[in-house]
Amino acid sequence: MELLKLLWFIPACFALNMAPGPNNLLAMNNARCYGFQSALIAGFGRIAAFCFMIMLAASGLAVVLYASEILFFIIKFLGAMYLLWIAFSLWRSEVNLVSEIDHSRNRFGLAKQEFALAAGNPKAILIFTAFLPQFIDATASVNEQFFFLGVTFLVLEMLAISLYAIFGRYLNQWFTKPEMTKRFNRACAGFLAFSGANLLFSRQH
Repeated sequence: MELLKLLWFIPACFALNMAPGPNNLLAMNNARCYGFQSALIAGFGRIAAFCFMIMLAASGLAVVLYASEILFFIIKFLGAMYLLWIAFSLWRSEVNLVSEIDHSRNRFGLAKQEFALAAGNPKAILIFTAFLPQFIDATASVNEQFFFLGVTFLVLEMLAISLYAIFGRYLNQWFTKPEMTKRFNRACAGFLAFSGANLLFSRQH
């Protein structure tokens, strides 16, 4: 792969990784509630979903998915409903002080939540379909380049998860009062609800 293309790809890719979205918000909140390590482990659920999406994009199946309005709508609807469900649960959640939170929550459950949230967003597939191919040289091995770009994307995604988790971890000191926790939870719920509604009513084309 050409060095110039790689130099363009890394900052553009990292900007996508760092964009504030539902998964990054979830990582931040997981770190606040369960600690940095739990949030980082949960992030591998997102990575697993993205691996699958990258393989879809590389194999060309994403083109079929994009062309099928019914399949696209089903995935989009399920993803939007899951986002709205998380938002509703977070809005109605009981206000706990940081010291009262159960830090032993099943990390596999947190990873499954990250996976479902990432897999339920068809826009991620469209990003891989539209973004990664821009840096592919058609005269060279396409599969090898896709593999290299995909791995680079996932490494940068883990870096983004770590940064959001670090930020979330240090939010602990802000939540010594129930009022602060309630405001934060409802702000997160509002953002997630907006994301779900935007996903549900966004057009395919």
